[in-house]
Amino acid sequence: MEAVREPGISVIMPVYKVEKYVGKAIESILSQTMSDFEFIIVDDGTPDRSGEICDEYAAKDSRIQVIHKENGGAPSARNRAIDIARGKYFYFMDSDDWAEPSMLEDMYRLAEEHGAQLVVTGYYIDTYYGDGDTEKYTQLQTAEDAVYETQEAFRESAYTLFDRNLLYTPWNKLYRSSYLQEKGLRFPETWMDDFPFNLSVVREVESVVVSSKAYYHFMRARAESETAKYRSNLYEKREEEHDWMLDLYRYWNIRNDAARAAGMEMVFRRYAERIVGCIENVTNPNCTLSSKERKAEIRRILENPRVSEALSHARPKSAYMRLMLLPVKWKNVTLCYAEGIFISAVKRRHVKTFAKLKANR
Repeated sequence: MEAVREPGISVIMPVYKVEKYVGKAIESILSQTMSDFEFIIVDDGTPDRSGEICDEYAAKDSRIQVIHKENGGAPSARNRAIDIARGKYFYFMDSDDWAEPSMLEDMYRLAEEHGAQLVVTGYYIDTYYGDGDTEKYTQLQTAEDAVYETQEAFRESAYTLFDRNLLYTPWNKLYRSSYLQEKGLRFPETWMDDFPFNLSVVREVESVVVSSKAYYHFMRARAESETAKYRSNLYEKREEEHDWMLDLYRYWNIRNDAARAAGMEMVFRRYAERIVGCIENVTNPNCTLSSKERKAEIRRILENPRVSEALSHARPKSAYMRLMLLPVKWKNVTLCYAEGIFISAVKRRHVKTFAKLKANR
């Protein structure tokens, strides 16, 4: 029996309630200049026509395999695909975004040239505002070209990649499948699964290539998006994330004093900035808490000793963030409550302005 040939890349994409956008996502992959890939689409029990649309594309292109399963969330869908994927490298796509044509070819070439376990590229955040999908503000997230051939070299520079939001998401990366399999890495089946997955990837990684080029377009500010909702457990998740980051840097135990100090400052600054987001979340119009309960929740956040610790180490980069952190530093519940209402209003009514402020924080 003839052996089944290993494709260069396994493209993995979970699908759920994206019938308006999934066609563009699929076509952006089918239009890639590199053709040596398999495309595993997992219909995660979607109630709309997304699954049918995927089946229609699969009938026309043999590289597409559609799996239909009961709803279990994006991480379970990705893990289901990982279990059957055959590619030398894995690429994870979101079903409401799109990629530029040379993405897979360029990432594959870099991985092969340098024997990389991980390739990291830039990406675009397309923030839509106004009516329809015509008005948008595009923000570029990128870093300088770099090749890291040792754990030490990567770890000393990783803080710059965290700072530029390049290590959190899966869709600006190409992963060597044998590395993921060797380490037994899978997406944890929880909300915000991207973050802990990528922390587990970089924990032991030795060979990393960073490209300054950007290919992926992440779509922000759609009403249906997971990132646009009120989250009752957001503060707890941010606390958990901070624990993960502290654990990572303690595990790395970077020997270079300057690099270690820069990394820890980034960790504390990251946490402090997200405390502002937690306060805004509490004042979200969709929050079910009463005004009294919201203020009590803000007080609980402000009285956490970890917040004071973070503020003592953090060095905010922008005047906007320095200003937003003042009420937090003062532990002033009333000012924080007013600040949260202000940020929430700008976020809802002035999407472009909020995107610019967030980009320059």
